[in-house]
Amino acid sequence: MIGIEAQVQTVLLWIALLKLLQISLYPSLRQALGDLAYPLSYPLSLLFFSLISWYLGYFHLPVAIAAVLFVLVCALMIIRREYRWSDLKPRLIWDAAFLGGFLYLLEIRLFNPAISFAEKFMDHAFLASVMRIPVAPPLDPWFAGGDLSIYYYLGHWFSGVLGIIVGGESSVVFNLMLPTIAGMAVVSAVACGYLLLTRYRWLPAIILLFPNPAFIWHMIAGMPLASIPWESTRVIAGTINEYPIFSFFWGDPHAHILGIFNQILFVTLCLVMYLRYGDLDMKSRLILAGLLALSLGTMPGLNSWDVLLYAPLYCGIALLTGIRYAKQDRRSWLPLLLVPPLSILAYAPLLLSIEGSGILGIGIVPEGSSITSFLLVHGFFIAVFLLYGWRVLCRYPWLLAIPLVGWYAGYGAAGIAILAVLLIALRREWRGEEILAIAGLLVITFCELIYLKDGMGADYFRMNTVFKFYMGAWVMMGLAAAVITGRWLSSIQLPRAIPSSLKWVCISGVVICLILIPAFTPLTYGYGSGTLDGAAWLADRHPGDAAAIRYLGSLEGDLRIVEAIGEDYTYASRISSFTGIPTILGWPGHEIVWRSDDGWYSRRIADTRAIYEHPEKSPVLLKEYEITHLVVGAFEEELYRVSLPVDGLILIFDEGGTAVYQVV
Repeated sequence: MIGIEAQVQTVLLWIALLKLLQISLYPSLRQALGDLAYPLSYPLSLLFFSLISWYLGYFHLPVAIAAVLFVLVCALMIIRREYRWSDLKPRLIWDAAFLGGFLYLLEIRLFNPAISFAEKFMDHAFLASVMRIPVAPPLDPWFAGGDLSIYYYLGHWFSGVLGIIVGGESSVVFNLMLPTIAGMAVVSAVACGYLLLTRYRWLPAIILLFPNPAFIWHMIAGMPLASIPWESTRVIAGTINEYPIFSFFWGDPHAHILGIFNQILFVTLCLVMYLRYGDLDMKSRLILAGLLALSLGTMPGLNSWDVLLYAPLYCGIALLTGIRYAKQDRRSWLPLLLVPPLSILAYAPLLLSIEGSGILGIGIVPEGSSITSFLLVHGFFIAVFLLYGWRVLCRYPWLLAIPLVGWYAGYGAAGIAILAVLLIALRREWRGEEILAIAGLLVITFCELIYLKDGMGADYFRMNTVFKFYMGAWVMMGLAAAVITGRWLSSIQLPRAIPSSLKWVCISGVVICLILIPAFTPLTYGYGSGTLDGAAWLADRHPGDAAAIRYLGSLEGDLRIVEAIGEDYTYASRISSFTGIPTILGWPGHEIVWRSDDGWYSRRIADTRAIYEHPEKSPVLLKEYEITHLVVGAFEEELYRVSLPVDGLILIFDEGGTAVYQVV
């Protein structure tokens, strides 16, 4: 287990590095973003860091140069006297917002740190691969000879590079990924609130904390507490409908949640463009266009599904913005038109390298979700939007026919969403929150009618479409509903008799409850807690494997291993997952979804078995796959009748029932 001192040191250096990135970029954004430059420089600096370090990895240069560049920029800003205490002091509240999100998720990870179940093996394998050999695209730890151009890995990339710079171990860095995303998401959401609200500006951040209606319903129904989180994300048949706080507690630093901070950032930048474009000079408009392009251009590598939602959103808001200001200055269109091509150029080599099987086509959903399940997922937002459009409904009561027609046609849920869209659109005010609400409602309507085909099979044909698009819909509708609620609260005249001390007692009570919740949430599933070392549990349950992982992790160079091939979501591929060293084949179900099978699937499974069971074939196969080390532990003994060749292998490690042989 990694010592507590080393863990604390990694956390402190990690926070210091993120602060260095943020403060280095802040002065350059003041002209374009004004009062939002300080908070938005947190997520934007991380995106710039990702871009710079990725190109360093792409050209096989030391990725630590990225941090050096930010240090030099910071030094330049100091020389130019860009930092003044009178300017920075009132902005410390933004640092508190970032740290609040970061530290809360750090607490959650402390109570649920284990790299154990769900997708955690995969996510750590990607992270460990980056930290071991930081080249772009990173090596695929589950497919020897391949790389991760078949998947979106940028979240693991910048996390791994940050980990390299601070000198942390991958099993600790793993548990800093989600806290970083949470901190960036909180500061971006509150910035959105500052843009749209005059009071209750923190409300948009609440979308990261509250559950969906299904969670509340299961609690009322008396479902066992341990089952509620999972069941609340499996409401619509054959799909996954995660929401942020579940994903944060569940603990998989997977692409769908790693991209949420960039989604909120992009929405906020779009609204800055929509609301403040006329107040900016041409230089500031060009800077804003560059920031939008960076955010949009990062999406394909961070979570490719996001760009399918936010590229159309940008086009819609840019069109409204251009129309609004075209009469004042025809040149106003230029920065708006630059965003799409610049976003493509930002990561052009990455886009050109993508080789995954991707989307195989478009299908029509044969039957929509049940209205009950639909409302158990989106009911909070739908209720806010229907109340918001109540006066429109009173003027046009015939609009109620839309959900009735939808129900009759088998798409009642879509009918409800379309009704909400029309109620908001017919207000004809086109506020920022209204645009977001309409966009989010159109996303969930799309998911009710259309799905994107992939390799998930007949029973789960909608799963990826709903899983990936619903997080974006949650962001859009959540921000919109929070802003609408904030406007309602601002219009209410609360009794002045309420003492401020009572308000602080209520706030303190909420904060204390939030702090205590992770300690009583049963999501460790027996893997232990109280550490940020996600691999600590291995020493107790699989001491031999833990020792072998430490040994192999200490070796340098371009290594490849062979280990037993087992089923997905099991203990299989444990060596490659914890070291990042490529194996012949990791979780096969994942690889078959990512890659088109040209015969490698059955061949690699058969070859791995032959290496362990047929000593006459083993040397040739080891050479063919360029294997440097072979692992034999309890897992291999269970799956294979191990019979190794006498020559060509040297036993270099043997502890706790796990042996490692070097191929010579």
